Amino acid sequence: MFGFKNSRDDQRGTVQLTRRQLLKTGGLIMVSAAATGPLAILAGTGPVLHPPVPAQGPFPVPAGTLVDSFIAISANGDVIGFNGHVDLGTGVRTAIGQLVADEIETDIARVKIILGHTTRTPDLGPTIASDTIQNTSTPMRQAARQVRQLLINLAAERWSVPAAQLRTDNGFVIGAGKRLSYGELAAGQDLHIDLDQHMPLRSSKEHKYIGQSVARVDIPNKVLGALTYVHDVRLPGMLHARVVRPPYAGADHTAPLGSSLVAVDENSIQHLPGIVKLVVQGDFIGIVAEREEQAIAAMRQLKVQWKEWAGLPDLSLAGLHATLDKLDKEPRMLREDENYKDAVQKITQPIDRDYVWPYHLHASIGPSCAVALFADGKAEVWSGSQNPHDLRKDLGKLIDLHPDFVNVHRMEASGCYGRNCADDVAADALLLAKAVGQPVRVQLMREQESAWEPKGTGQLIKLRGGLDDAGNVVAYELQTSYPSNLSPTLALVLTGKVKHEKKVLQMGDRTSIPLYDYPAVRAVSLDAAPIVRASWMRGVSALPNVLAHECWIDEAAWLAKADPIAYRLRYMKDERAVGVIQAAHRLSQWQDGVAHRAPTPAREKIAKGRGFAYARYFHSKFPGFGAAWAAWVCDVSVNRETGEVKVDKVFCTHDCGAMVNPAGVRHQVHGNIIQSTSRALKEFVTFDASGTTSLDWGGYPLLRFDELPEVQIELLERPHEAPMGAGESASVPSAAAIANAIFDATGVRLTEVPFTPSRVLAEAKAKAQ
Repeated sequence: MFGFKNSRDDQRGTVQLTRRQLLKTGGLIMVSAAATGPLAILAGTGPVLHPPVPAQGPFPVPAGTLVDSFIAISANGDVIGFNGHVDLGTGVRTAIGQLVADEIETDIARVKIILGHTTRTPDLGPTIASDTIQNTSTPMRQAARQVRQLLINLAAERWSVPAAQLRTDNGFVIGAGKRLSYGELAAGQDLHIDLDQHMPLRSSKEHKYIGQSVARVDIPNKVLGALTYVHDVRLPGMLHARVVRPPYAGADHTAPLGSSLVAVDENSIQHLPGIVKLVVQGDFIGIVAEREEQAIAAMRQLKVQWKEWAGLPDLSLAGLHATLDKLDKEPRMLREDENYKDAVQKITQPIDRDYVWPYHLHASIGPSCAVALFADGKAEVWSGSQNPHDLRKDLGKLIDLHPDFVNVHRMEASGCYGRNCADDVAADALLLAKAVGQPVRVQLMREQESAWEPKGTGQLIKLRGGLDDAGNVVAYELQTSYPSNLSPTLALVLTGKVKHEKKVLQMGDRTSIPLYDYPAVRAVSLDAAPIVRASWMRGVSALPNVLAHECWIDEAAWLAKADPIAYRLRYMKDERAVGVIQAAHRLSQWQDGVAHRAPTPAREKIAKGRGFAYARYFHSKFPGFGAAWAAWVCDVSVNRETGEVKVDKVFCTHDCGAMVNPAGVRHQVHGNIIQSTSRALKEFVTFDASGTTSLDWGGYPLLRFDELPEVQIELLERPHEAPMGAGESASVPSAAAIANAIFDATGVRLTEVPFTPSRVLAEAKAKAQ
C-alpha cells in the first residue's frame, strides 16, 4: 500500500507488526487491562479502563473500547509498546520508549512504540492536557514490569529454580549459570492476562534510561526523507480532491451550516480536464480529480450559491470585551469561602480589573491533509489527528458504519498544540473516497485551514478584590467567561449527520483557582456557548486565567510597596512552587524592590523593564490535576515613540518532577516560551460579520526570527518525584510576565492581549493625561 522511501525502518516510529503476525513468527506475550468502570481521567490516578467488548467488524480497538494490549514481545526479542496517544512533536514516542525499556529491562534500541493506530493501540482518549507521560503511560509501564516478571517465572519453571534467584538484564533472564533472551522465552507463549494495576514500578535509583537525554527516535527518518508525514502518503490508484466550504468561515451554531447551500452549477467546471466526480451532500461539496492541480482549478472555478448570512457579533479587539460580556452564560461556582462576603467589606484599596484574551489560530505551517480508502465495506484513513480513536467513531457515523469497520492509521502532521483541521480533512477524504470507490487524498488550502480550524477561544476574566491599609490581600474574586470549544467534525455538520446546535462545555476553569493562599476567595466560571468554531489550544483557559491572576497580584504588590516576588511568597505554601520561584529569582539575578521604582529617563527612546509571573497548570475536569510548575522572569524593551514591545530575554524555571528525557523537556519549555511570546505580543484572529478574515500569514503575523528573545532555562531536578506533564506549563505564566515587565518599563498596566504598539501608545497617552 505505501512504504518508506528508504530501508531504514528501525521504526521506533512505525512498526508494521500486528499481534497476529507476532504470533505467527513464534512468540507473543500480551498484557491487557480488564478493569471495570467508564473512561475517565481522574485527579492524578490515570485512566480508568473499560473491559473488553466483542468485535463488530475487522478493525476493533484492542480489548474493546479502551485497552487490549500494552506490551508485546516478538520472536527476535523486540519489545513493542502500544499507546493510544500520539506524538505531536513533543518527543513522547522517545520518552515512552525510555519508560518501557527501564521497566522491562531491555536495550532501548529493542523497544518499538506504536502510537495512535486505532486497530493496534488502546483508546486512552485524546492527546491533550499534558497527560501522556503523567497519566496514560502508567498502565504501559505496569504492563512492561509485569511482563518482565512473567518471563522470569517462565525461566524459573524451565530451569527448575526459584524465581527469586533470577534477574534480568538487557533483554535476558539470567541465573543458575544460564541465560535466555526474552524472545526465546516468549516463543510459543500466548499469555493473555489481566494487568496488575498495583504492579510496583522500578525505583528512580534503578533507572538506566529514564532521566537521560536519549536522542529522539523520530528525527532520523525526518532528516533522511523517509515516510513520516501524512502529506506524503501515496496509495495505488490514488485520486486528489479539494473541498468547497460555505462562506461563513469558521462560524459555529449561529450560522446556517447544514442547510445553507442554494445551488451548485456543475456545468461551470465541465470544461476542465481530469475531473472524476463532483460530490454534493447537504452543504458538503468536494471535487475529485486525477491530479491535484486539476482539483484546485475546479475548486476555484465551481459556481456555488449559498444563503446570505452575516450574524457574527463584533469580535474585533475593540469590541471583544463587550461581546464576551453580553453572552448568555451558565454560572458555575468553583469556590466560595464562607468568609468572602464579610471580607469584601474590609477592603480599603480595591483592585478591580477586567482582562481580555483574543481568539488565536493554531497556525499549523502546513494545511491539514488526509488520505482515505473505502473498499469491501471497510474504511481506512491516514490522518494526523491528535484524537484518532474519537475520529474513528466520527468517521463511522459519517458513512453509517460501525466504528469496528473503520481503521485510522495515525501519521505525523504539521504542528498544532491543539486541534486544527486534521479531523475535518480526514472526514472529507473518506466521504469522497466512498463516493468514487478509489483512494482519495485531500489537502486543505491555506485560507481554508485558517478559516475553519477550531480557534483558541477568546476569554474575559473579571477580577474583584483588594487590600487593607497595610497592603495585605483581604478578598479575591474571579469570574471567567469562556465560550465553549466542542467543534464537531465539520463534515458531520455539513452533511446533516449531527444536529447543528449550541452546546455549552465546562472548559473555562483551568487554573481558575488562585495559586496563592488568600484569606477569602470566590471563583465562578461563566460557561457559554461557542461564537465561532473553537477547540483546545496550548494552555487552554489557564493561560488567560493566569494572565489575570498574576497581573492582579503584581498590582497588589505595587500598591503595597513590596517586591513582586517577595509579596507572592507571603501567600505561597506549596513548597514546590516556592522552589520554582526562588530558582527564578536566583537564575535571573533578580534585584529586590518595588516595580517601576527606577523608570528609564523620559528623554530616552527605549524604556527597559523586568517582570515576573508564576503558575502551575491545572487541567482536565474541574478541579482537575496539576502538571508542571513554571516561573518566568522576562526583560523587555518598549519603544516610547512607536509603542513596539520586544522581549529581550526570558529566564524560565520549571519543575515537572522526574524528567524522563531532560533534553525533550528543555525543548518543550523553549518552544512554549517562543510560541506564547508570539501570542502575547502579536497574535489575534480578525473577523467580519460572516466569519474569519485572518486567512493568510499577512493577516496573522507571528514572531519573526529577528524578534526571538534570548532564553535561559533551569530544569529543577526531582528524580524521586512522579513525572508531570511538560507540554504546556511553561507557556502559562508568559503573558502575565510580559505585561508586568511592560509596567516596570512604562508604568502602564496592559490588561488585553496582544500587547500591540497601538495599545501601548494608547495606554501611555491615557496615563499621561
